[in-house]
Amino acid sequence: MLKIGLTGGIATGKSTVSRLFRKQGIPIIDADKMARIVIEPGGKAFAAVREAFPQCFSGDALNRQALGREIFHDDAKRQLLNQLMHPAIREEMLEEMRGYETAGETVVIFDIPLLFEGTMRDLVDYTVVVYCREEIQLMRLMERNGLTKAEALARIHAQMPIEEKKQQADFLINNNGALGDLSAQVARLVEQFEDMKKEGD
Repeated sequence: MLKIGLTGGIATGKSTVSRLFRKQGIPIIDADKMARIVIEPGGKAFAAVREAFPQCFSGDALNRQALGREIFHDDAKRQLLNQLMHPAIREEMLEEMRGYETAGETVVIFDIPLLFEGTMRDLVDYTVVVYCREEIQLMRLMERNGLTKAEALARIHAQMPIEEKKQQADFLINNNGALGDLSAQVARLVEQFEDMKKEGD
């Protein structure tokens, strides 16, 4: 099975690209979805996160906004949360991948926002980075999240620069243009992945 990591910067259009890959019939394993699952009651990281951040819980109910506030300006707390959650997220993703493998899928995409910053690079064989110009990224983020320009820039600059991600990528998707351009790029990549899989067999 060919394992592809999909990433990008905030508001570069990674979620749209992920949906386009799914439309092409490629299974998507979504790290953000797994992050929600592992801190639900009964989830793999639920007990550890509640013990570390009891002030963010009311009984079994997690207040995500409160947790966000706790970690946003505190690196030590953010690192602690990541240490508690990442092994559980990884486990969930591997379980889902094995399910697709058993079902006979030949290509799977791991949608991981912090692929290069985190500890999951080794899960994938190749990486795809979705990018756009910073002014487009800024406009999209301000519109999508209702942020001021300063707030949006702070979020963009809190991440690894997109140019650095581009340098580490095996494949690039340019999202400066229209949705049709994006669809064509995704379709071409799907063909490439299928060819690569055949060559590897």
